[in-house]
Amino acid sequence: MTERLYYTSDATEGQAQVLRCETEADGGYAVVLDRTLFHPQGGGQPADRGWIAGIAVENVLTRDDQVVHLLAQPLPAGEVSMQVDAVARLLHTRLHSAGHLIGLAGEQLGWQPVKAHHWPGEGRITFVAVDNAELPDVSAFQTKINGWIDENLPRNLLMEQGIRQVGYGTQRTYPCGGTHVASLSGLGKVDISHLKFKKGQLVVSYSLA
Repeated sequence: MTERLYYTSDATEGQAQVLRCETEADGGYAVVLDRTLFHPQGGGQPADRGWIAGIAVENVLTRDDQVVHLLAQPLPAGEVSMQVDAVARLLHTRLHSAGHLIGLAGEQLGWQPVKAHHWPGEGRITFVAVDNAELPDVSAFQTKINGWIDENLPRNLLMEQGIRQVGYGTQRTYPCGGTHVASLSGLGKVDISHLKFKKGQLVVSYSLA
């Protein structure tokens, strides 16, 4: 099992051991490390990019309990350096954190989040109503999110029965394997661009300023 360092660390540089390097069907190479700083695609968040031993990481995936790094060149067994693209990571982290706040706001407005997509230019959270909740407007979400950002709530990371939980301040935590800002001052401005209601689902689209 790959140790996922990004669960507890915000570092974007570090060292790891190459455990395995196998040829892919497309001619690339799948590299498994004993531990990784790279977040794989999943949970609505894009994969990190960066470099391992100076070689560009083209994608990062989860296969069984391993994190697999896809490279164009092979790597021998041994110690290697890892460098995550810090600019892209920060963007993904802010988008994912904003998505959590939108999910929390929706719950407090009587809607249950069922799907999340935290990709740049495509941020959206999908909800279903609980007990015939009223349809909210953009300002209802925006007011709650702006208030939490103004409070600069700190991140809480917990492990409960082997499941990572993430939340802010005294607000509820959610099971999540994604990356999140250390406090909401690092989030910046979140813009709720529009709401769409169709077939019993509410889709809240958002972006970062």
